[in-house]
Amino acid sequence: MRSLVKLDDWSPSDVHAVFDLADAFRTGRGPATAGAAVMFFPPTSLRTRVTFERGASLMGLEPIVFPDTTLDKPEALADVARYLDNWVDIVVVRHRDLAVVEALAAAHALPVVNAMTDENHPCEVLSDLHALQQRGDIESLRYLFVGADGNIARAWQEAARVLQLDLVQCCPSDLATPGAAWTDDLEAAIRSADVILTDGPGAHAAALEPYRITAALLDLAPAGVRCNPCPPFVRGREVSAEAVEHAAFVGHDFKAGLLPVQQAVMAFCLGLD
Repeated sequence: MRSLVKLDDWSPSDVHAVFDLADAFRTGRGPATAGAAVMFFPPTSLRTRVTFERGASLMGLEPIVFPDTTLDKPEALADVARYLDNWVDIVVVRHRDLAVVEALAAAHALPVVNAMTDENHPCEVLSDLHALQQRGDIESLRYLFVGADGNIARAWQEAARVLQLDLVQCCPSDLATPGAAWTDDLEAAIRSADVILTDGPGAHAAALEPYRITAALLDLAPAGVRCNPCPPFVRGREVSAEAVEHAAFVGHDFKAGLLPVQQAVMAFCLGLD
């Protein structure tokens, strides 16, 4: 029984097995299976929902989709998982509360995939790392996360712990993720960054305004730097409009890898590797 709740629960070999599966799906060689995947998504989900639903369908799984609020009722989540095990093969959950995902997985009834919580977003980070791996060795890169503590920051910290990545967070000290390597000197940090990551500021827009990534800052970074703002990003907020037009911007097709990676995560958790 394999689930993805946090990347901290996985080993480096697990991550690389998913990357190998993603390569197979990307080139049309991924494993197929018959069955069904039940999915819980809020109405605002876009990229994650499209790629999980489409990915499941392409690999032979019928996607059965419910609103995330379906899980917000008094019934014990272990009972929910055990009933679903009668009819479906895997559960994909995007829900604000990580405890909901944890409770479903703790039933050990069927594999559970965390498709985002307020605490973390492991599949998003796996997709980004897989896309970066197409360009070379991800373990040797220097990663700079510019933004406050949040689900994307914490997911990158999880990945850094599993894969021993060189990751530094840049933001005001009171907004840093607990335990993260940290600096508040954006200009100095960007001069040694190979990959620049951002997230929306949430309630901290005023405090993070001085940390907006601009084209001028990207010009200070090493040659070949990649700027990867986590969508949905807003021009003039975490990144300037000019930064999105800069050669360092990874481009919208960078996220094309979400599809094979979501398929790979489901296949890995189903034991199809």
